[in-house]
Amino acid sequence: MPRVRFAPSPTGYLHIGSARTFIFNWLYARKNNGTMILRLDDTDVERNTQASVDSIFDGLHWLGLGWDEYYRQSERLALHKEMANRILAQGRAYRDFTPAQTGEEERSESGEPWLFHPEMRELSSAESDRRAAAGEPFVLRFRVPRGENRAVKFKDSVFGDQYKKADEIEDFALLRSNGMPTYHMASCADDVDLRIDHIIRGQDHLTNTFKHVLIFEALCETKPKFAHLPLLIAPDGAKLSKRKHGPVVSVTTYRDAGFLPQAYINFLCLLGWSPKNNREQMAIPELIEAFSFSGVNRSNAVVNFSDEDPIDPKAQWLNGQHLRSMALDGLLPAVRATLEAAGLHAEEANFAFVVDTIRARYTSLHDFATKGLPYFSDEFPMEPAAAERLDEPRARELLRTLGDRLAAATEFTEASVETALRELAAEAGVKPGVLINGSRAALTGQAVGPSAFHVFTAIGRERSIARLKKV
Repeated sequence: MPRVRFAPSPTGYLHIGSARTFIFNWLYARKNNGTMILRLDDTDVERNTQASVDSIFDGLHWLGLGWDEYYRQSERLALHKEMANRILAQGRAYRDFTPAQTGEEERSESGEPWLFHPEMRELSSAESDRRAAAGEPFVLRFRVPRGENRAVKFKDSVFGDQYKKADEIEDFALLRSNGMPTYHMASCADDVDLRIDHIIRGQDHLTNTFKHVLIFEALCETKPKFAHLPLLIAPDGAKLSKRKHGPVVSVTTYRDAGFLPQAYINFLCLLGWSPKNNREQMAIPELIEAFSFSGVNRSNAVVNFSDEDPIDPKAQWLNGQHLRSMALDGLLPAVRATLEAAGLHAEEANFAFVVDTIRARYTSLHDFATKGLPYFSDEFPMEPAAAERLDEPRARELLRTLGDRLAAATEFTEASVETALRELAAEAGVKPGVLINGSRAALTGQAVGPSAFHVFTAIGRERSIARLKKV
């Protein structure tokens, strides 16, 4: 059974691409009866913030998928250092005492990419031990094989066979001069210790994987399988960036726009992946059943948005589809919470019927508190088109009469309301549409909506009669 992990760095809010990575890991684990691990990669103390940690958990809890095990990398530093020193003891790493150098941004005198400091790499073990014992600071570097015509290889589940000459890889750092592990060391050490056997992450990590393969081999561990996911890009082709695109790339932007988590999960899955039958709307159990790496595209996926609207139209459409089709019992709590946040009260006795009546035209939970306002409050605006319905000849007079007849009737059902309305129209010599359209306008302030007779029963007897009488 596979063990997979999602390892966000708490340096900002939960990025849409990170959320997709979490979801793909989760789907793979659930489909294969595996274990989903959440590991907070929080060793970058200068950039990590508690606000970012809170934002990550806020977004993940909203998605509602959960995880099986949880770790914080900052609590595992002793393990990282122990494994780094194990690599040193094997002779596959060395101490670099070059002052104030990390090697990450260095260049050789010829202008070629920096690969290593020859004098440090060739330093004897005895001299290295002596200088370290004397307290001289050093960076611990991996001793990448050189001059052996060695290739570092791995097979990616999305991008296929990957190959890079070892001579092109720099002697990358495992421990910094302050003793803290680098991302490469900490990540691989944790993957080894937590028995991660399939690493699923963004394509931007693909080049790092060659270094990670070397670390896994040095630790005498079977390296995990890898799957790198295509990037998410903006409409102009730029990589989605927190700095450049702001709230567009935040998961909570969609939550705050009234999205259902299952609809958002569905949307993210379709960014760079598709099932074999090209379905679009899918419930979570269907996503689990359909997910495979063979459906992941190699090309980047575009998230469509504009300066005026940060929400992708495809996401909005999918949200509407889920609002219409999901089980009513699952939708009601979300609608109730939305109404309460807007200061509206829903009468429990009729609540399920009202939501089921009006949800067909909505694409956001917020629509229940805006477009659906007349169903939960007596204070609502009158659309110009609805006012025109009321201004039809004799419409207001006849609607008031209809209110009187409904008040005197012993029954109030869709059928009884329709009978009373059509009888009144026939007596007055007007088309039933005058009263049908007029009653919808009087009851909701809207020119279009559900069947007018559904509207009567959704609004309720007392409210309907009162609204007809005051037109």
